[in-house]
Amino acid sequence: MLVSTLGAPPADAWSRSGAAGDGWASCTYQEHQFQRAAIKILPGEFYVTRQDVVLTTVLGSCVSVCLRDAEAGAGGMNHFMLPDTTGASSARFGSFAMEVLINELFKQGARRQHLQAKVFGGGAVMGAGTGQHVGLQNIHFALSYLATEGIQVISRDLGTSAARKLCYFPVDGRALVRHLPASGTESELSGESQYRARLAAEPTSGAVELFTEEP
Repeated sequence: MLVSTLGAPPADAWSRSGAAGDGWASCTYQEHQFQRAAIKILPGEFYVTRQDVVLTTVLGSCVSVCLRDAEAGAGGMNHFMLPDTTGASSARFGSFAMEVLINELFKQGARRQHLQAKVFGGGAVMGAGTGQHVGLQNIHFALSYLATEGIQVISRDLGTSAARKLCYFPVDGRALVRHLPASGTESELSGESQYRARLAAEPTSGAVELFTEEP
């Protein structure tokens, strides 16, 4: 059952630019395992909310930063593919993805000094070579950016050769992570278009999945 109203960004939000998968996340569904609405974050997307929903994504060499201000009751997640580029105006790049995530949290009443981060992804899903290199770059960028901005990282699950499924609850700050089997990961995550297609086609819910809970 789709929950279309949750996917709509606020009226004053940064507008989407370019193709789908670049801006506010809009893929919403009912997550039966957690008995609440869910928003699926595709590569190059982000979402910020005060609602009691679950934000979900699948990460290969990409990184997701989950930010939350507990006092403001607002939290959000991004999903970027590359660390930085000069003058980037796409949330597929870490520099812009972090800037827009923080700015949207400010609109929800968050304050920089209250923000806490949880960071996930950066796996070498294609083994040594490009996938490993990009994953390490994304990890270094995310941690360096947060340190520079003075944002505390309270939890992380980074690196290794695993892809990950991530579920984040912005209201209470819980993060659940499941490492995915290595078999088939390379073909599934080798290209952006294949990656987005797989995420979009992924069953919205079914059997109960087992996750590891991060602090």
